Amino acid sequence: MLNSFWNWFVIILTLVNILACWWLLYWTKGISNREDGKTTTGHEWDGLTELNNPLPRWWLHLFNISIVLALVYLILYPGLGNMTGVLGWTQLKQYDAELVAANATEQAVFGRFGDMDPQALMADSEAGEIGRRLFANNCAMCHGSDARGAPGFPNLTDDDWLYGGSFDQILTSISNGRVGAMPAWGAALGGDDGVNEVVAYVQQLSGQNVDSELAMAGKARFNMFCIACHGVDGTGNQALGAPNLSNGIWLYGGSASTLAETISKGRSGKMPAHKSLINEQRRRVLAAYVKGLSDTGGQ
Repeated sequence: MLNSFWNWFVIILTLVNILACWWLLYWTKGISNREDGKTTTGHEWDGLTELNNPLPRWWLHLFNISIVLALVYLILYPGLGNMTGVLGWTQLKQYDAELVAANATEQAVFGRFGDMDPQALMADSEAGEIGRRLFANNCAMCHGSDARGAPGFPNLTDDDWLYGGSFDQILTSISNGRVGAMPAWGAALGGDDGVNEVVAYVQQLSGQNVDSELAMAGKARFNMFCIACHGVDGTGNQALGAPNLSNGIWLYGGSASTLAETISKGRSGKMPAHKSLINEQRRRVLAAYVKGLSDTGGQ
């Protein structure tokens, strides 16, 4: 709300401008120089005289009508300082009314999905189409339009899940987000030599051909520093978001150089929470869509 000074400042400035427009119309229609019974501007070029004929009366009245309408508007709606207008309209009231109407429309679409179990949601063609649009609007910028991810962003079409791939686990990830952190182990492993040994062992776990002696040395280091998160056999821990190192699926890449960077410098990733961005009904439909992508391989 405006204080008293600015309230009256706005009121007076607005009304003065409206009155000035009316005066300008009245003043300009009387400007003329009479010459041989004709209305001219007094300008002449090469024997041609510029006439100053008045506007058509109907056209002039349109300007007067617009001034009247402006005054009527300011009486009905807010526009003069703190005056609210006789209709009591505010943009907040209009927003609230439009929100109620939008929610009612949404409920008509999403209402029937509320009692569906995950399998029914995944099988419903309308839910699938809505889920596809929700994914495109909220998820594709990170996971890709085909949901196959990118370095640092998981592929959602396979069966490899950092935090679990059940409907409820996917819904929790969407709702609350996830924060993953891989500590930097370069110094603890004794520098590049120790890192390279662990790299060799991790590659061996995923079936890659490596130097067996280097991998054996890496296993000892792995058992000392890595099994707490990734497990004795390197299959990971979904409760911690620790990835499976034995299946050849890599979030940042499985080459020796990429693995060395991951182990030496660590990694950090964040899946933002969407609870405040998407309501529960939409999140359930989206979770069913993502679960369906994994079950069908993105087909």
